Amino acid sequence: MQIEINGHSAFAYTGGKAFDASLPTVVFIHGAQNDHSVWGLQSRWFAHHGFGVLAVDLPGHGRSDGAPLPSIEDLADWIELLMEKVVRSGIQADGVGETAKSVSLVGHSMGSLTALECASRHPARIARIALVGTAVPMPVSDALLDAAKNDEPKAIAMINGWSHSPHGTIGGNTVPGMWMFGAAKRLAERQRPGVLHNDLAACNAYTHGMEAATALACPALVISGSKDMMTHPKAAAKLASNIRDVRSVTLAGAGHALMAEQPDAVLDTLSAFMAA
Repeated sequence: MQIEINGHSAFAYTGGKAFDASLPTVVFIHGAQNDHSVWGLQSRWFAHHGFGVLAVDLPGHGRSDGAPLPSIEDLADWIELLMEKVVRSGIQADGVGETAKSVSLVGHSMGSLTALECASRHPARIARIALVGTAVPMPVSDALLDAAKNDEPKAIAMINGWSHSPHGTIGGNTVPGMWMFGAAKRLAERQRPGVLHNDLAACNAYTHGMEAATALACPALVISGSKDMMTHPKAAAKLASNIRDVRSVTLAGAGHALMAEQPDAVLDTLSAFMAA
């Protein structure tokens, strides 16, 4: 699905089915230097099990035009514009009033910060959020920021090494023949120059995540990988301790690339949370 937002064409994958605004909606938000494809299994399952799905390419990523947005706050506002344009306008066009909060947000890494900020800014409009591979704050080292700006291949290699568990670097995907390390490298390489530094700088600069967590009005799910070196499970637990209505799940042996390393476990955890 192509949508015009702020004068630019944005892409959202709908899980292989036409988007239906009358259904409960799940918006999937990818992380830095990624796109909608990281949610392949999860987005398709929800689309075929009674949900409207929007797995977005954020501005400047994947098939979405425009420059990448420079802050988590800007990304949160963009997600709200997406919901206004697609979900709520679709409900009004069908002549059905929005009587309850019908949108849930699922975000990974940078996308988890975006989901958290968006839910805290628009508490009356979000049913629940799921934060995957998350930490607040989400600091980025000077060495990685410098590499992202001046030597992007080096930065991608650094992130790839830190994003996968030791097992994930050599294989183990549920799809036979899938090399997770290589697939993640190619996904990062196909994004536009400058996107990686922009995204990492946005994560590094986001400073009021704990305030957003404390103010959160909807139920939240925090999914961590026990071997995550990018967003350590201890940081995720600290974030969860500041959320009033929260469920925390740690996937044993998973790194930061949870949707690649343990796609079924991520899906099972998300589906149980959305059904609650």
